[in-house]
Amino acid sequence: MNKKIRNLEKTLLSDNWYLLNKYSFEYQNFEGDWHYQEREAYDRGNGATILLYNSKKSTVILTRQFRLPTYINGNSDGMMVEACAGLLDGDNAEDCIKKEAEEETGFRISSVEKIFEAYMSPGTVTEILHFFLGEYDDSMKVSSGGGLAEEQENIEVLEVKFSEALEMMASGEIKDAKTIMLLQYAQLHQLC
Repeated sequence: MNKKIRNLEKTLLSDNWYLLNKYSFEYQNFEGDWHYQEREAYDRGNGATILLYNSKKSTVILTRQFRLPTYINGNSDGMMVEACAGLLDGDNAEDCIKKEAEEETGFRISSVEKIFEAYMSPGTVTEILHFFLGEYDDSMKVSSGGGLAEEQENIEVLEVKFSEALEMMASGEIKDAKTIMLLQYAQLHQLC
C-alpha cells in the first residue's frame, strides 16, 4: 500500500448500473505536507477487448453500436465503431474475450494473444482493460453476431479492409480509444 495515503474512507453513492463510490483520504504531497481530498470512482469491473484480423484478406472485424455517453457529449447520432469488447463478469480475460467475440461478431476464435493491459480512464474509472489479438477466417463464422438480446445489445458487425479502418481512425470516424490502440498496434506490427 502507498504510505502517502492515509485515512481512506469509502461512501457508496450509487449501485444502479455499476458502483459509484466517493472516497475521502489524506494524501502526502512531494513536499511532505498532508492534504485532505475527495474523489469519486466508478467501478464497472474489468474488461477485455480484441482486434479480429485476417492477414490474408487484410481485413479486420469491428462493431457499430449506440453509446449514450458519446451521444450526450456531442456525438450527433451516438453510434461508435469499435473493436469487440466486454466485461469479465467473473471470467478470466481470455475466456471472456472469446465469448464476447462470438456473441458480438459471430466468429468463434479458439486462439487469442494477449498483448497488454491498460487503465482506460484512471482519473475516474477503476477498470483495467485486457487487450487481445485474434486471427480469423471465414470458416470461424458460426452466427451473425450482434450481441445478446437479454443484454439489450444491438450490434452491427463490420468487416473492413485494414487500410479503410486506418482511414476511419484518421478521419475521426473511429474515436474509441481501445480500438485506436489496437489498430495502431496492428499497424506497428504489420499484422495486415
